[in-house]
Amino acid sequence: MNKRKLHLFQRVAIPLGFLCLFFLAARFTGCDLAAFWKRRSHLTDLVADMIPPDFSYIRKILLPLFYTIQMSVTGTVLGAFFAIAAAPFAAANLKFPAALRRILRILIQVLRSFPALILALTATFLFGLGTFAGTFAITLYTFAIMTKLTYEDISAADPKPYLALCSMGVSRFQAYVHAVIPDIAPGFLTNALYLLEANVRHSSILGYVGAGGIGLLLNEKISWLEFDKVGMILLMLFLTVCAIEYFSRYLASLVRGERRIKKEHARLLVLFLAAVFVICTVTLSPPDFSRTSPQTLRNMLDGFLHPDWSFFFSTGKDGLFYLLLETVCIAFIGTVIGAVLSIPLAFLNTRRFVPAPVCFLFNLLIMGIRSVPFLVYGLIFIRVSGPGAFTGVLTLAVCSIGLLTKRFTESLDALDMRPYHALLAMGVRPFPAICHSVLPQLKPVFTSIVLYRFDVNIREASVLGLVGAGGIGAPLIFSMNQYAWSKAGSILLGLILLVWLIDLLSSKIGEQN
Repeated sequence: MNKRKLHLFQRVAIPLGFLCLFFLAARFTGCDLAAFWKRRSHLTDLVADMIPPDFSYIRKILLPLFYTIQMSVTGTVLGAFFAIAAAPFAAANLKFPAALRRILRILIQVLRSFPALILALTATFLFGLGTFAGTFAITLYTFAIMTKLTYEDISAADPKPYLALCSMGVSRFQAYVHAVIPDIAPGFLTNALYLLEANVRHSSILGYVGAGGIGLLLNEKISWLEFDKVGMILLMLFLTVCAIEYFSRYLASLVRGERRIKKEHARLLVLFLAAVFVICTVTLSPPDFSRTSPQTLRNMLDGFLHPDWSFFFSTGKDGLFYLLLETVCIAFIGTVIGAVLSIPLAFLNTRRFVPAPVCFLFNLLIMGIRSVPFLVYGLIFIRVSGPGAFTGVLTLAVCSIGLLTKRFTESLDALDMRPYHALLAMGVRPFPAICHSVLPQLKPVFTSIVLYRFDVNIREASVLGLVGAGGIGAPLIFSMNQYAWSKAGSILLGLILLVWLIDLLSSKIGEQN
């Protein structure tokens, strides 16, 4: 009886506690949907100004767009390559030295704490302005995420074939290549293809800090209110994301064995992919060390190692604790709103529940949402809701819809539909059938996906301050641009600790599901 009461209490208390946190965070970030609705005409007018786009501007877009794709392709491939080489040293079940495993995991945790934009800004101090700095940032960003995902996949895999080869005298490297990589390859390549698409969006805003790509052009046209040109830039990004999306689906189906091609076609495909990588890599702008000051680098390192503790422990509104709390609340509210809206959109985005024409239209809608960089959403929403944390919430809510709907749809496509069809055959209506047969199967997967998006939103919220959308981003970037390295070091340390705590919390919640 006590266990039953405890279980009933948990079923009531956890949702109520979650709702209380949600409304407290919404109040803290100043969420005001009524004010947003009153000013909605600003948003519709802005969108109307983008349509039709200025097609004559396409020639100015192509080269910066190539730089964006160039950084994405080279950074993703190099980051994934380094990740699969480093991941076995961080996996506990492959019996590498524990000290090496801890050091590598700490390094990955530190790198994962920083958004690509902050990595790119730091890289410009080392390598100068241009696409080399942007590619370096994307490589580090991809390496951190892919290494974590890969060593988790290795840890979940059966180590017996690997250990058997090692016991027969085979080197660890050969055992890893022959026993582990074939097992994790489908998941690894799927994650790499997903990151390639995400990196296109990341690369498209690196121009904000001088790291190349289309971001500088995009920011310039938004600042000059030339929205017809902004519309053309966003249209080109949308077409790029669509092309990458459909090509990624094709490659993923080959990896999973759902589609087969002839050997000669496979060789041509490999040669094509290799050629794209080589072209993107050899045409990168070389690093410019002429403006790299050794004294600046020493000051940077000294500031990171000796953070501003007075700012770190400050509890005022301009202190680190308040800014980090605001960042967390922005990410939390944005993730929850995005998750709630993504669930029905995911059902409308798969042929398993709606006709093909409806699925196609919603597929285009979701790709359109995903193709717009998050800072652009921030610049758009700030014209409606004004500067502040509420703009950050709106931005991350829309960005979350794009990613979560895609991942939810993939989960629905992999679902066992027999219980659902059985309920329909018994006369149960579709909505109750979904609630009783589909959602219970997907709860653990949905929870995992939402927690991952929350982790991503923490990093994205940490740079939204760049466009006046609240959080820790503006103080961090201003500190770095003004060479206030001690203050920047305290902010980066706070971000590292915050992401680490979020990671621990996500792991605990994931274990319970």
